Amino acid sequence: MEQLGNISYFRLANYWKPLEQDKISHIFKPGSTFDRVLLLYNFDKELRDLLFSAIQVIEIGLRTRVIQKVSSRYGAFWFAEASRFSDESRFGSCLKKLLEEISRSKEPFLLEHARKYDTPPYPPAWKALEVSSFGTLSKLYCNLADTKLKKQIAKDLSLPHHCFLESWAMSLSVLRNCVAHHARVWNRKFPLKPQLPRYLVDKWINLPAQQAELLKIQTKLYAQLCCMAYLLNVILPTNKFAQTLKALLSRYPNVDVSAMGFPEDWKSQPLWR
Repeated sequence: MEQLGNISYFRLANYWKPLEQDKISHIFKPGSTFDRVLLLYNFDKELRDLLFSAIQVIEIGLRTRVIQKVSSRYGAFWFAEASRFSDESRFGSCLKKLLEEISRSKEPFLLEHARKYDTPPYPPAWKALEVSSFGTLSKLYCNLADTKLKKQIAKDLSLPHHCFLESWAMSLSVLRNCVAHHARVWNRKFPLKPQLPRYLVDKWINLPAQQAELLKIQTKLYAQLCCMAYLLNVILPTNKFAQTLKALLSRYPNVDVSAMGFPEDWKSQPLWR
């Protein structure tokens, strides 16, 4: 019980709930031990470390493409022009958030810009968006009015339509926030479901025909792991994400991967082979 001096009771409680046989009277399944609870906790911690590193690559890859392609088309300050966006209300709240992020930043390139220029009251996109959160970046992309440009950015990431990139970016930004706040992720049910296409240009997964089975995958971590693996293969072909994930699962053989949405045949699917 020494661990309770370092890890709070209610943080660990999330990891022993799967071991409960009766969740009303809190009767545990036979063979349940505190060590198994700690095992799940440590697995989730290592998993978050892997996810954080992977999402960082994806976030930077998307950020770079949005900055380059949108700025080339619409200039340095497109993020502050309401006419470039579909929803004026979303544009206003997103711009406000971005300006807050800029004002909080202590990045030398922003401080130097502020010393040199006082108009317009914000830096160009290639500086401003470097300090935006993944959530703000995702909202900017989703709200762009130029669907052809959005499709170009999606196509550059080997996705056939911008709607897929929109849902992937938004769901991964939520996952990134969970990871950043050390929240449990391994068996979490996520509110935003990434759209999963049946077919993609590069190696992808085989989706179940039944809608109910597909929904089980979409709401669990497995769907986001698939999106991450696909994007990483495009952005950084030398990545070791799949191998590292498999190695992590091998070190924790008692973790129930079905609680994460993994199908039984996941290792044999093209994306993970």
